[in-house]
Amino acid sequence: ARRLLDLGVRVRTLTNKNPDGDSLCRHVEVAPLGFGDFASLTASLRGAAVVYNTYWIRFARGDATHDLAVRNTKTLIRCAVEAGVRRFVHISITNPSEDSPLSYFRGKAELERAIVESGLSHAILRPAVLFGDGDILVNNIAWILRKLPVFGVFGHGDYQLQPVHVDDLAGLAVKHAAGTDNVVLDAVGPETFTYEQLVRTIRRAVGGRAGIIHIPPALGLAIGRLIGWYVGDVVITRQEIDGLMSNLLVSDKTPTCATRFTDWLHHNADSLGRRYACELSRHYKIAAH
Repeated sequence: ARRLLDLGVRVRTLTNKNPDGDSLCRHVEVAPLGFGDFASLTASLRGAAVVYNTYWIRFARGDATHDLAVRNTKTLIRCAVEAGVRRFVHISITNPSEDSPLSYFRGKAELERAIVESGLSHAILRPAVLFGDGDILVNNIAWILRKLPVFGVFGHGDYQLQPVHVDDLAGLAVKHAAGTDNVVLDAVGPETFTYEQLVRTIRRAVGGRAGIIHIPPALGLAIGRLIGWYVGDVVITRQEIDGLMSNLLVSDKTPTCATRFTDWLHHNADSLGRRYACELSRHYKIAAH
């Protein structure tokens, strides 16, 4: 939104949150993100040249499942077609597959096919692990490294991640919104880490004292649930562990984003992990410790 506003573009956000506290609130039009009202949603999209779709859920909770997120996004795609939208920029994930046993990656692949079949001019961007302002994953790794005596790495810790800065992803989205060719592009940064390397790099940067040990994934999940009970959040899920250990958060393509994770970490280390970042309080209005 900031990038578009800087270019003089009129921006409307579709959201189910109250954006009053956001710094961009005065500059961005707000409309409800209501998937149950096709006509209203279509009307909110009418007149838009480009739709940037960032809607998704990290994990299933209650009635909110990845299957529901797929159905909702297909509704959004149909509304965009009906509204005459010129271009659809969609945020996917690295290594999606409709054959995946993981509903996150399977759902993302199903949506990529739905976009292609819709006939919309499109750019599909596939980020791996995001970092930047408002980060949850890196911040909470740092929080554990600061607060607890040990940090458990699932299995051997040799599976890889390729972090991408959120502003680099935004830049790619705006860049590819201006084109007409259909694009599917991995959005990944220039550095690749094993998971253990990433944890050790964060520990060194923030001055954490936690010992790093290797633990079975099932034990890691149980410990994550215990920490989650304490902080009132979902710290990690089995699907996230499986996706991580299956090397799904890394790309074999040439990096498309320039910001180095280690440079960003150096500049932000003092603030990282000072407070726990709660996914549930951010999206479900549940108080965090």
